[in-house]
Amino acid sequence: MSDPAAPRSAPVLDDIARQIIAQLQEDGRRPYATIGKAVGLSEAAVRQRVQRLSDAGVIQIVAVSDPLQVGLFRQAMVAITVDGPLRPVSDALAAMDEITYVVECAGRYDVLCEAVCGDDHALLDLVSNRLRTLPGVARAEIMMYLELRKQTYQWGAR
Repeated sequence: MSDPAAPRSAPVLDDIARQIIAQLQEDGRRPYATIGKAVGLSEAAVRQRVQRLSDAGVIQIVAVSDPLQVGLFRQAMVAITVDGPLRPVSDALAAMDEITYVVECAGRYDVLCEAVCGDDHALLDLVSNRLRTLPGVARAEIMMYLELRKQTYQWGAR
């Protein structure tokens, strides 16, 4: 995927591209021939369009696993207040394997990130020894997940 920090121009998505995205969000393994029948294109045309959407960074086709099922038993949202520029802190967080999501934001906190760790000790090590020691991190509030009630990636291509 392209560099998320790079400025992007918004791709122009036609109705067919939106339909293809919706089909893939329902089932990321749906055969291109099946998608083609649904949207009125050949299998080859769908394959080319999916490749262009992927190359442009519009979509990613990935397997999303349940962290609990793969041995990652501790998840937390980390809200960070930064003293100074945000980018160095968010870049350092994005480079950490345990951090799965990083967003610079406005409001009470400067950066929000999600940590997924094997257990409480791994989360403690991440927070105490790596996250809170980053230059620029003034404060970090840890909100441990008790139960995940909803996680979806089916917002479509509105």
